[in-house]
Amino acid sequence: MWRRLPVRQIVGVAPLLVVALIVLRQWPMVDAGTDRLGSADAEWLLAAGAATLLAWVCSAAAQQGAVLEQLPAGRLLATQFAASAANHILPAGVGGNAVNLRFLLRCGLSPSRSAAALTVRALAACVVRIGLLVVLLAAFPHALDMRKVVPGRPGLTLALAAGAALCLVLVVLLSVRHIRRTVRSFLGTVATDVRAVHGRSARVAALWAGSLAFPVMHAAVLVAVVRSLHAPVPAAHVAVAYLAGSAAAALLPTPGGLGSLDVALVLALVTAGATGVAATSAVLAYRIVTVWLPLLPGVLVLAALVRRRVL
Repeated sequence: MWRRLPVRQIVGVAPLLVVALIVLRQWPMVDAGTDRLGSADAEWLLAAGAATLLAWVCSAAAQQGAVLEQLPAGRLLATQFAASAANHILPAGVGGNAVNLRFLLRCGLSPSRSAAALTVRALAACVVRIGLLVVLLAAFPHALDMRKVVPGRPGLTLALAAGAALCLVLVVLLSVRHIRRTVRSFLGTVATDVRAVHGRSARVAALWAGSLAFPVMHAAVLVAVVRSLHAPVPAAHVAVAYLAGSAAAALLPTPGGLGSLDVALVLALVTAGATGVAATSAVLAYRIVTVWLPLLPGVLVLAALVRRRVL
């Protein structure tokens, strides 16, 4: 009986139903954001849309740079668009990673090398984001005033929270022997792929330039929507707020960062100098441009890729 079920058709339709449920659940946010966008500067919103499109190109470049094989450019770009939609359905990037993993498998890579490629890309993205945040904070040390949202000694509070999370992860990894062996073997594969990829200048350029440009484009989207709403916050401070907010939201695995990223970005913009109302409006506009407008087209592309056996 199970063999007769149209599995691919179900996989193609199920995300649409999930999207409908998400939109219904978040409708007050979408409706409020739409009203506020009505009075926003259209030129800045177009700039935000252009930066969103470029972010998918950057994502495709980073994924190509993480593997030695030449991937089909058109299908790679379409996969990144579909992966962004999947990321808003499943938590902590699971959806996007699953889509990219399936794409790499379809391109002929082994499961271990496909997983290693995703890890190489994730590591590059992590290094770049942390580096960008450190550089911007060094250049603009007063970009974030944590005392506006965290009383007392905010630096110590955040450091203790990060240290506790890191210790918990290390305890889990070191306490389970099977996990240690699996992690050691996988890290060996990742190290091999890192050396191979960095032996080709074209792959190095694609990996690191794409990884750098991706958060820059998203920061540019947030800067553009802040400008469209005429909030008097310097662009550099908005960029720092995006990097800090997205890093904080990564600790709370929700679908596409819905909820966690919104709160983190609002708080980060407030520390950067925006009022609570302006910060909330900017995050609503950012979400509409980067999530709600491309969500349905992205899911349709995902369904099409599944039907055509690209995924």
